[in-house]
Amino acid sequence: MSEERNELAELGEFGLIQHLTKNIEIHNASTVLGVGDDAAVIDHFGKQTVVTTDMLIEGVHFDLMYTPLKHLGYKSVVVNLSDVYAMNATPTQITISLGLSNRISVEAIEEFYEGVYAACEKYKVDLVGGDTCSSRKGLIISVTAIGEVTPDQFVKRSTAQKGDLVCCSGDLGAAYVGLLFLERERKIFLEAPGVQPDLENETYVIGRLLKPEARKDIIEFLEQNEIKPTSMIDVSDGLSSEILHLCTQSGLGVRLYEEKIPISEEMKRAAFKFEIDPTACALSGGEDYELLFTLPQSEYDKLVLNEQISVIGYMTEPEEGAKIITKGGHLHDITAQGWNAFKGRQ
Repeated sequence: MSEERNELAELGEFGLIQHLTKNIEIHNASTVLGVGDDAAVIDHFGKQTVVTTDMLIEGVHFDLMYTPLKHLGYKSVVVNLSDVYAMNATPTQITISLGLSNRISVEAIEEFYEGVYAACEKYKVDLVGGDTCSSRKGLIISVTAIGEVTPDQFVKRSTAQKGDLVCCSGDLGAAYVGLLFLERERKIFLEAPGVQPDLENETYVIGRLLKPEARKDIIEFLEQNEIKPTSMIDVSDGLSSEILHLCTQSGLGVRLYEEKIPISEEMKRAAFKFEIDPTACALSGGEDYELLFTLPQSEYDKLVLNEQISVIGYMTEPEEGAKIITKGGHLHDITAQGWNAFKGRQ
């Protein structure tokens, strides 16, 4: 017996919103009025407000052939929260807007929202609004995240100082290698639909792509230890692209050490299956959602308390350029080879 499928048209826009938000839970005192009125009301009680928006488009940012809708809902929220944390702020509310084609059922959207609510629960943010409309070309997702920060404690990309340490959370490159596995199996499936996918138990790298996490723990660690980064950005487009943003906007150069770049054993083994260099994956991969930040050297002793933070280089005079020192001791220019929104992967 086939599962029951309910068409979106039967519920209508307001019926769908009511259906998806009927059991909504509020996590923040700053959410004065959430879903259900013409607009949400937020009061941050003397804090400064940060706002960020991201758009995800089917066929450009995700492929429903191998992306479970629950994971997609979760990731749609997390990638926005990551941008709020990259400002040294705490996310508190989100809005979600969807463009839906008629091939998507009510059950599919329920599954997507399961992921959304799982992320809201984990990160203690409130869904306070959004919009739905019809789309002629697949699923379109737009998420806005709102956060709060103590006045003047937000951190920009443009305020790194010469001599600052360059630090990175977690490990890099795994999401890109996970994408290689999924794209390989997709290609095989399209050529031979009867073949079962073989992901070779690469659960770590595939999980890093399909269900990333935002680094709330790093922001909490910095606050608890009274460390304020001089600049910060989240790694969504690859380490090389992000460090060049910090260099350009701060008017500085950088020296990165290849041997210091954090790479997991799981990613290293998986990259070798494709005969590609793990360092190249870390530099150009993207979608890791780790935090890349700079700190005065005087803060170094506090960093050793956190094994999730790696010191990978230091900021230099702009004339020295952006360079990476290889394991063999050679100096190479850092070039942006990550994700370009209008060209895809360069």
